[in-house]
Amino acid sequence: MERFNKNISVVFPAYNEEENIEVCVIMARTILKEIVNDFEIIIVDDGSSDNTGQICRNLERGFPEVKLLSKDKNEGYGFALRDGFKASKYDLVFFSDSDRQFDIVNLRDLLRWTDDNDIVIGFRKKRQDSLKRKFLSWGYNRLAGLVFDLNVKDIDCAFKIFKKEVFDEIEICSNRFFVNTEILAKARRLGYRIKEIGVSHFPRLEGNSKVNFKDVFFTLGEMKRIHSYIKNLK
Repeated sequence: MERFNKNISVVFPAYNEEENIEVCVIMARTILKEIVNDFEIIIVDDGSSDNTGQICRNLERGFPEVKLLSKDKNEGYGFALRDGFKASKYDLVFFSDSDRQFDIVNLRDLLRWTDDNDIVIGFRKKRQDSLKRKFLSWGYNRLAGLVFDLNVKDIDCAFKIFKKEVFDEIEICSNRFFVNTEILAKARRLGYRIKEIGVSHFPRLEGNSKVNFKDVFFTLGEMKRIHSYIKNLK
């Protein structure tokens, strides 16, 4: 397997993922040992009410590369990413969901482009979600693309890698799922180089999606707020 002369921080936000988080971390650790020089895995337990927290504590005790950030209450996906990024120590920061719908092996494909780009993002080549979710995503990608001048196929794809210096300028304000759009919209406005690469996507086998219909209305409100903010960015 191709190996890169790079160090990377990997962030996994986790909320009630007791069925998935252990396998997710062990698989990531196995692949990372093969493709990079050094790495850390940061799990952000976002106030889980199931056994996720205990499983994560066991992983932290068992593997020196694993660091756990535990929240007393659920603060939201965006803030989980924000805190994970802040806690990272390496120049490259990657995140993905802890639901096992992505293949960590595809991180290798993103790493190839990090020398010439500030942000490398995945798009789901064959998205394994319901027709309803795929239709809503299709419409949202086009709307967000028009509002923020983003030429991106899959804004919410949870498989992204950043040069950490990006977050010296970009402050995450969205606490929920709009965070992906917020980061890319601000990065586009600030002139960061963005590359998009196709990645594999699998059906969710365990646990439940945390996205619900209420997020649509929340996201539209966030879109208006962030659009007004971005117009003032230099």
